[in-house]
Amino acid sequence: MRIALFSDTFTPQVNGVSKTMNRLVHYLGKEKIDYDIFVPELNDDESLFNGNVHRFASLPFILYPECRIALPNVLTIRQRLHALQPELIHIATPFNMGLCGLHYSNKYHVPFVASYHTHFDHYLHYYKLGFMLPWIWKYQQWFHRDAKRVFVPSKETMSHLEKKGFQHLSLWQRGVDCDLFHPNYDPKYFRQKYSINKKYILLYVGRLAPEKDLHILSEVISNMPSHQKELIQWVFVGEGPMKDELKEKHRDDVIFTGYLDGEELASAYSSADLFVFPSTSETFGNVVLESLASGTPAIVSNSGGVKEIVTNGETGMICPGKKADAFLKSITTILFTQDLNKKMSLKARAYAKTQSWNHIFSNLVSEYEQVIYENEQRSNRIAQ
Repeated sequence: MRIALFSDTFTPQVNGVSKTMNRLVHYLGKEKIDYDIFVPELNDDESLFNGNVHRFASLPFILYPECRIALPNVLTIRQRLHALQPELIHIATPFNMGLCGLHYSNKYHVPFVASYHTHFDHYLHYYKLGFMLPWIWKYQQWFHRDAKRVFVPSKETMSHLEKKGFQHLSLWQRGVDCDLFHPNYDPKYFRQKYSINKKYILLYVGRLAPEKDLHILSEVISNMPSHQKELIQWVFVGEGPMKDELKEKHRDDVIFTGYLDGEELASAYSSADLFVFPSTSETFGNVVLESLASGTPAIVSNSGGVKEIVTNGETGMICPGKKADAFLKSITTILFTQDLNKKMSLKARAYAKTQSWNHIFSNLVSEYEQVIYENEQRSNRIAQ
């Protein structure tokens, strides 16, 4: 099998799409599946890439400065595709690199599949760009029109796209590395590093941006009774445009770590007593699954893909979206009900251990094989 992949985000960028695509190409390499992936250039650290990863100059994306808009070299892409002779093209994002994938799918008559990772339409009103909504959907519908599969990470996302007229939708959920994310890190290390002396740690991991509904967390922190606030240390992991505003407002209550990855991130999850994630715009929510794998119960919104990860009352709690009082009540219930956190922790870890990346990628490759087979059958019928 020979696969060409196109993505507008990739390691070392820190987001769910880049992490998923990075894991995917590692899996393809391990399984001896030939591939090339075409992505934006972020820095000159050659150690992050291998010979199958082809990078192109890029510019910051207006909605996400951390993400990049690539300026692809068509000659390089054409040469690599000629050498690879792909049987299938996988497009991860609908921007410049994705458009290149679409172009070469049409040019060389290679079937393509797409993966839908982000509800960009949900982000527009946070950036006062709501007027673009009809255009965004028309573009998305056009872009995915000829895809043989559109992979979505949750049933919620599938339902959302079905209502918009998308076809050939297929569920491609996300996994978690339970060898990296586990509950057995010594919390003393994390507490000492960030000088945490309070009894409880409440954690948020993600972009510090409006579309993550961080105004809800801000309201929760502000409204928390003083006798509870004295016991709780909030920790926010990530970067984004709201960081300065949040630091100014909650300098006495929140520690801002910046980006963390690897064991540093895993230690943060493991050391926390609760993971609180108010976002209503997630197609899946990788960070929620990482928290559960770490034995840390999660409190999430009942909107988007995150509600499919958490079992309410078992591995965490699901709250009405954008309702700070509901989040505050759930925090109080889990922290101050005897043994509830411990019971949820065990169930969270047990659930996460069923979500193997190998199993999930194996299913994806089976879908690849099916699309390639369908294309061969179609070509044979045309030839006859």
